[in-house]
Amino acid sequence: MKGIVCERVEELRYVELPEPTAPGPDEVVVRIRRIGICGTDLHAYRGRQPFFTYPRVLGHELAGTVETMGSAVSGLAVGDTVSIVPYLHCGTCIACRRGRTNCCVSLQVLGVHVDGGMRERLVVPASHVLRAGGLTLDQAAMLEPLSIGAHAVRRSGLAAGDVALVIGAGPIGLGVMAFAKHRGATVIAMDVKDERLAYCRRWAQADFALNAAEPEAKAQLEAMSGGDLPTVVFDATGNARSMEQAFGLAAHGGTLVLVGLVKSDLAFHDPEFHKRELTLLASRNATLEDFALVREAVASGRIDVDGYITHRAPFESMIERFDEWLRPESQVIKAVVTL
Repeated sequence: MKGIVCERVEELRYVELPEPTAPGPDEVVVRIRRIGICGTDLHAYRGRQPFFTYPRVLGHELAGTVETMGSAVSGLAVGDTVSIVPYLHCGTCIACRRGRTNCCVSLQVLGVHVDGGMRERLVVPASHVLRAGGLTLDQAAMLEPLSIGAHAVRRSGLAAGDVALVIGAGPIGLGVMAFAKHRGATVIAMDVKDERLAYCRRWAQADFALNAAEPEAKAQLEAMSGGDLPTVVFDATGNARSMEQAFGLAAHGGTLVLVGLVKSDLAFHDPEFHKRELTLLASRNATLEDFALVREAVASGRIDVDGYITHRAPFESMIERFDEWLRPESQVIKAVVTL
């Protein structure tokens, strides 16, 4: 079968991969039909993904149809449209025992730690295959990136009436904004690109948009927050400088959630951190609870997947388009590969 492998930094190649073996009793063979291109894929391609080794078949934002399944699988049928939960957890470590499967001690993420779904067929544990329940293939493929934003919001404890600052208007930041709005928060979008900020107002219904490059950005932020700094700050940039500066943008007694991942150390000024009694959280991946929330939000029309996907390419020309999608002038929000 056809596949695409990232051989080394900045090298993608079409390859012939072996057909999957017959599924085990609790496994499903999924015919891949949609592959979302994620920041993780871009960072891996550029050599900036900290959990990545080469060569690797990319792809973890996946939707397809059930082709065959094992004898013990229930709740699925051949031909079902499905979404894949790409976080393969052990089920026995301390995190898994506490329901925190998203940060399993021995977590293996498809397309990162193990080969992913940038191929025609993939064998997946049935526990990680979700019926789309009437969603389109596009919608099913977008459950994973949107679930990352939903998880960050749930983890933050954000409540109605809070002011949420979301730094970074990429696909993950947009998901954070959308689910923060659903919680009843006032949402401030921050980025350095005006066209992205306009998109945040349009798609995520952000209440305010702030260009971080403005000389008086912090004063403007306080004005947007009613004279105070935001109670919850999410940084979804994956940029070390932004993540460090975010410590100074949360209110006294507030919370900072680092959603983006960067391959470096971070530093903060401890007296300022203690003075504000900030809560610092990392947010990694998502859980089945988050997927269920997002599936319902998409099915109800509260999340517009058609507006979220801005670029497309067929599988056969994906490599040729990949470098183009990396260029800022392409204005990619979310690119999807179709099979």
